[in-house]
Amino acid sequence: MLTVLETCRISPPSATVGEKSLPLTFFDIIWLFHFPIHQLFFYNFPHSKPSFIQTVLPILKHSLSITLQHFFPFASNLIVFPNPTKPEIRHVDGDSVEFTVAESHLDFEDLVGNHPRACGNFYPLVPPLGHVTKASEFLSIPLFAVQITYFKNLGFSIGITNHHVLCDATTKFDFLKMWTSIAKHDTYNGSFPFYDRLLKYPESLDEIFMNQPGVEALNADYQILDLVGPSSKVRATFFLTKERISLMKKWVSIQLPTSGYISSFSVTCGYVWSCIAKSRVGFQERNDEDDQLERFVCLANFRSRMDPPLSETYFGNCVGSCVAITKSMMLSGSKGFLVAVESIGEAISKTVKKNDGGVKDAELWFELMFKTPAKIPAKIGVAGTPKLKIYDVDFGWGRPRKYETVSIDRNGSISVNAGKESPEDLEIGLSLPVKQMDAFLDIFNNDLQNFF
Repeated sequence: MLTVLETCRISPPSATVGEKSLPLTFFDIIWLFHFPIHQLFFYNFPHSKPSFIQTVLPILKHSLSITLQHFFPFASNLIVFPNPTKPEIRHVDGDSVEFTVAESHLDFEDLVGNHPRACGNFYPLVPPLGHVTKASEFLSIPLFAVQITYFKNLGFSIGITNHHVLCDATTKFDFLKMWTSIAKHDTYNGSFPFYDRLLKYPESLDEIFMNQPGVEALNADYQILDLVGPSSKVRATFFLTKERISLMKKWVSIQLPTSGYISSFSVTCGYVWSCIAKSRVGFQERNDEDDQLERFVCLANFRSRMDPPLSETYFGNCVGSCVAITKSMMLSGSKGFLVAVESIGEAISKTVKKNDGGVKDAELWFELMFKTPAKIPAKIGVAGTPKLKIYDVDFGWGRPRKYETVSIDRNGSISVNAGKESPEDLEIGLSLPVKQMDAFLDIFNNDLQNFF
C-alpha cells in the first residue's frame, strides 16, 4: 500500500531560532494525554513521479523550513519534568521536523470520495509523531511531523500530525497560511505568531491540570499513541448547504421560540448528533428504566474572551469547553433534533457568555471533556471549526481536492468545516462501524427530505 521514498529532517534556516522555550498554560496542559491530531489534504497532480520529486518536494521542503523559523514550536519538543514542575516547549539548535516522502498504490479517486471508505486506508498516509526520548531529568516528546504521499499520475497528499499540546486549530491554520503563502508566492504578508504569555487566570488551574489522572504515567515508559490499523470503521463525508441550513434554522426558531442561541454550527451539530443517536438504535442494548446520557463536546476560541483580550495570532491553545448532556432516548426520539440543538445552544451560551476572564468553571473542563462516567458512556466531540477556511490551504498546485481529519476515528468525534464550494456550506466528516454508517446514511438523507 505504501513505499517510503525518503525520510529526512527539516529545520529552520541555520542560526535563525537558537535556544527558546515557551511555557505552557492550563489551556495547553489539559491536552497532555490527548491522542495526536492527524489531518490529510489531497491535491490533484496529474504528472509523473520525476516531476513530483523535482518540482513539488523542493518547494514544500524550502517553504516549510522558512515557516519553522517563525513558528519554531513546530520544530521543537515538549519537555516534561517530574511533577510539580510544569512542562514547556523547548527549541535548541538542530531541532527539526520529521519529513517523510512516500508513494501509495491505493485508489486515489476512492480516497477523495464522499462515500463510506475503509478508515484503515487513510492511516498509512499520516505520519506518526516519532519516539519519546528520556534525558537525565526530563522526557522529550516530538510535537509535529509531515508526510507527502504521491499517487501515480493522479495527485499527492500532505499528511500532518501534531501533539495537541502544541496548539489549537486557530494557531495551526495560521501556520498553514504562512507555509502555503511561502510555497506559492515565496513571501508572506500576514500576521506573525504572538508568543507572549499574557493570560491572566488563577494559578490553581495549572495545579489542577498538572495533577489530573495519568500524570504519573509521564515517565520513561511513556509512548505516544500511534494511529494503526486495521479498523472495522468506515468514514464518509456529508454536506449541508447554506440554503438548507437556513431552512433548518427557520424551522428550529419556530419550534423553539424561546431558545437564546440558534446558529449554523449548533443546528448542524444538533442534526448530526441526533442522527448518530438514532443510528445506534438496534445496535446497542438499552435499559429503558435507566436511560443513559450522552455528551456532546465542542470548543470555543477564547482569545477575544480573555480579560484582557489576546491577539488573534496568540500561539498555542486557547479554547474553552462547551459540553451538552442529554438523554439517549430523547436524542433518538421524534424530537431528537430539537433536543440536540437546544442542548448544544445552551452549552455554548453558558460557556461563551461568562465574563470571568473566560475561565470561570475551567477547573471542571478536564472532567467534562475527557472523563467518561458510567452513566455517560456515549461521547461525541467536534474536530475543526467552520470559521477557518480549510480549503484555502493551497501550496501552489490548486486548492485541496479533499480534506480529512483522520484522527476522528479514535473516539467517535465528528469533523465540521467550511465547505469547499462555499465557506457558508458545512462539510461534516464521520467515522462509524459499517452497519451503523448505513443506518446513519438513511436517517440523515430521509429526515432532510421529510422535514427541510
